[in-house]
Amino acid sequence: MKSYLIRPAGALVLALALASCGGGDDDKFTVAGVVSGIQYPGLVLQNNGGQDLAVPVPAKAGDDVTFSFPNKIEYGDTYSVAIKAQPAHQTCQVSDLAPYSLSDTAGRLSSIDVRLSCALKSYNIGGTITGLTKDNTGLIISNGTGGGFTPATDVLTAAVPFKYIVDVVPYNVTYGVVIVKQPVGRFCTVSNGVGVMGDATVENININCVPA
Repeated sequence: MKSYLIRPAGALVLALALASCGGGDDDKFTVAGVVSGIQYPGLVLQNNGGQDLAVPVPAKAGDDVTFSFPNKIEYGDTYSVAIKAQPAHQTCQVSDLAPYSLSDTAGRLSSIDVRLSCALKSYNIGGTITGLTKDNTGLIISNGTGGGFTPATDVLTAAVPFKYIVDVVPYNVTYGVVIVKQPVGRFCTVSNGVGVMGDATVENININCVPA
């Protein structure tokens, strides 16, 4: 056989052998997933300590957001997705629906599906109560705008001002402390009791009780 015929044939065999070994994108895996509950911007994910990915808020409030890292990984490689930065006013974590989805080995499942869920941060509301003695029992206060957060609480009495906790309220939700039941021998009023929850515990609600 002449050499000029052998060379093209050999090159064809080599190309077919290389193709059979893989190496294209079809043999790689995309690290992708879904974030539910996100309402505010700022969420940044990181894969394997190097690739950063900013997750946008959904175009329609309440919708899930899908994401995928641009760099694919090979079969058998590990991935480890971490939250590098939390969104404003929220905390995100691995979803209860897929608690082990943040890290694994590519190829163990047919696709990589990371699941995260986000919730609004919540804070206590509280302040001080003045004017009660050990005999002035029975004061009950509640978050009147809570919409079912925490029921009315029977507040302990004291002869000096003390801190109290009324409720846990999510960010940007209105709260309103009201007196459900007056204590024995006293009439109490509330100041600074209504507001919209920000990004910190509320401690400036004052309840002042005077002789009835």
